[in-house]
Amino acid sequence: MRTAFETIAVAFSMFSALPMPRVAWKDSNMRYALCAFPLVGLAIGLAQILWAAVCGLGLPPVLRGMGLCLLPVWLTGGIHLDGYADTCDARASFASPARRQEILRDPHLGAFAAIRLGAYFVADFALWTALPEAPWGLLLLAPCASRALSGLAITSFPLAAESSLAKTFADAAARSRAKAVLAALSALLLLGLCAQGPGGAAMALAGLACFFRCRRIARREFGGLSGDLAGWFLQTAEIWMLAALCAVQWGGRILCF
Repeated sequence: MRTAFETIAVAFSMFSALPMPRVAWKDSNMRYALCAFPLVGLAIGLAQILWAAVCGLGLPPVLRGMGLCLLPVWLTGGIHLDGYADTCDARASFASPARRQEILRDPHLGAFAAIRLGAYFVADFALWTALPEAPWGLLLLAPCASRALSGLAITSFPLAAESSLAKTFADAAARSRAKAVLAALSALLLLGLCAQGPGGAAMALAGLACFFRCRRIARREFGGLSGDLAGWFLQTAEIWMLAALCAVQWGGRILCF
């Protein structure tokens, strides 16, 4: 029981900005920390549901969109956006995989990262604001599914030779068992999305498409997965899942006219 609590605390300490009890990181509590990663998504989903409920009392859609866009950033401290920015810089260089890995390790923010981050926030805010409905089931499942898939990528994709975060978690884990748990969680969460109707099914397909695209990009452009690429995948998957939901909802409204 204590080990399970410490494992969850390690996952939240690494992947969120939420206050957690101080826990010493060791093999026993890091072994399955990635399996607790979707619980961070659960916390984000609950916060988004609460905000959507408050906005449903009569607040304008723009405020709902603002909160749904920014809550994941506030609750995670932007850790995945950091990986997204670094990966955008590296991909925009069109350099060799070794050089792209060097760019990932560079702490400075490049021009392409700034441009892509700005575009990302505009698109994310616009999609959340334009979303006709924010179904609670999808708000709860989507951030869990994206994190389950991200953890599955870390435990199943080839890792870059000099990967730090991804390699740390994969080496500390009983990798085959963690992979099996995350695969099962991913399947259950994606099926849960599909059970929510056409919008959820579209989100599940978008998440899977991003998953396999990330595998190809990691292998061909970077020589393997890293923590930054895992963060890039998570952010990419979430915005495309949201776009898929918007497309289905607005498509249904247009067809009704």
